[in-house]
Amino acid sequence: MKKLFFVLSFIFVAQTINAQLFTKEKIQNQANIDKMKYSWGYYLGFNSYDFNFDYNQDREDIQVEKNLGFNVGLIGNLRINDFLDLRLEPGLIISRRNLTYDESYFQGMDYNNSDLIREVNSTYIHFPLLLKFSSKRFNNIKPFVVGGFSAALNLSSNEENPEDNTVGQFRTKRGMLFYELGVGIDLYLFWFKFTPSIRGVFAINDEIIRDNDNANSPWTGNIHTMKTRGLFINFTFQ
Repeated sequence: MKKLFFVLSFIFVAQTINAQLFTKEKIQNQANIDKMKYSWGYYLGFNSYDFNFDYNQDREDIQVEKNLGFNVGLIGNLRINDFLDLRLEPGLIISRRNLTYDESYFQGMDYNNSDLIREVNSTYIHFPLLLKFSSKRFNNIKPFVVGGFSAALNLSSNEENPEDNTVGQFRTKRGMLFYELGVGIDLYLFWFKFTPSIRGVFAINDEIIRDNDNANSPWTGNIHTMKTRGLFINFTFQ
């Protein structure tokens, strides 16, 4: 299902770009939209979050099952010059990941099948501050690259929950820092500017909360760091 969605999104964007590049019509839509000092908009999109693990000892990797999540947010844009913009994009990011542990993590312990799986739900209030570097506008299209840093508040973290994995509670930190890199294309339509983009999001700080008896914990004892990484596909309307 995820592959089908990405293929359909790519086809839609490719067809729109093709129409903008190869049409004989040279009239510029929204000719003055990029000349405004301040501009606003909103975005809708999808995400696929993963975890990158570093381990204390060489053992079987923890498998991460990724699920398609949802993004929604607002955009505030400050024009610096014709090729550079500063953007604030606060939003709500909802995602879910399932962790599957190998049975070797539980050697010498009594366990059942439910102990091998942990569900990690994340609801991030996301605050990116980004620089957008654009090329010169060609007809009704303008490619760009974007990069910057973001902070996020995970409302589903369970950081202060005293119960740990021994009773099924996988805990993560509430506050996160990320750096972000992406590319996109501004498409100037008749009524508004439409922007499809793809962006990678990479955590700077470790996200896991260790179990109370971490040294003997099969769930957190062998994890040196656990850092979120994700892929966003956003559709922006300005």
